[in-house]
Amino acid sequence: MKKPFAGALLALLLAGAAATPAAAARTQGAQDPAPRAAQAAVTVDFAGTVALSNCSGSLVRVPASQPNDLALVLSNGHCLESGFPAAGQVIKDQRSSRSFTLLNSAGGKAATLRASKIAYATMTDTDMSVYQVTKTYAQIQSQYGINALTLDDAHPVAGQSIKVVSGYWKRIYTCSVDGFAYRLKEGEWTWKDSVRYTPACDTIGGTSGSPVIDTVTGRVVAVNNTGNEDGQSCTLNNPCEVDQNGTVTVRQGINYAQQTYTLVPCVGPGNVIDLNRAGCALPKP
Repeated sequence: MKKPFAGALLALLLAGAAATPAAAARTQGAQDPAPRAAQAAVTVDFAGTVALSNCSGSLVRVPASQPNDLALVLSNGHCLESGFPAAGQVIKDQRSSRSFTLLNSAGGKAATLRASKIAYATMTDTDMSVYQVTKTYAQIQSQYGINALTLDDAHPVAGQSIKVVSGYWKRIYTCSVDGFAYRLKEGEWTWKDSVRYTPACDTIGGTSGSPVIDTVTGRVVAVNNTGNEDGQSCTLNNPCEVDQNGTVTVRQGINYAQQTYTLVPCVGPGNVIDLNRAGCALPKP
């Protein structure tokens, strides 16, 4: 998992990493962005991303979210302030007062947002945490000029151009979707249908929870979560791929994300996460 401890800082210093801010081109409100085929490429920057104490994340909405809904922040399950959820554990509507540094397009601090609860979190089948904050999308836009990123409601495709935007490091990685791992196993955790990056997205510790953004639509298609660091098989920080026949493949230096279209049908009116909604297949408590 890509948490930032001392090894991540050393990796950053060795890599000489630098952020590449750019201008924003996103929409906010009740209407969803135009269909993929009707859009030209957008410029992806840091606007709407957040920095956590130990990870990255993003201010997000689903296509049906309304301006007066309390806003949501997306990160990884393994980025929770309480530590890694156990395999099989699902957290729902747990009180939290965690703070998030909301970034502007250049990666500067736009505001501090505060959670009211962990609306959903798990490391089973996916690696996802969703916090509800105390302000609405309309309040955030009016007070800070920042719009939420929209979650795509479609499965990403191989070859898709993407950017992984880390609010923690203020760094943007550019690559493509290389393919999908039927199962991705790391220690006691197993994730389904994980996104595999091409090698250019060489993410490091602290990039956990970063939104993975389609460069054509500007929508979030996945949340960055792990990579194989040492070439070991299925151990912590060394996930392995397992296919339908049980064959294990290790790809040292390759990194992964968990798809987020699965969250969309689970979010109902008022931005309430309802795991009993039609089409919602996320694990339940």
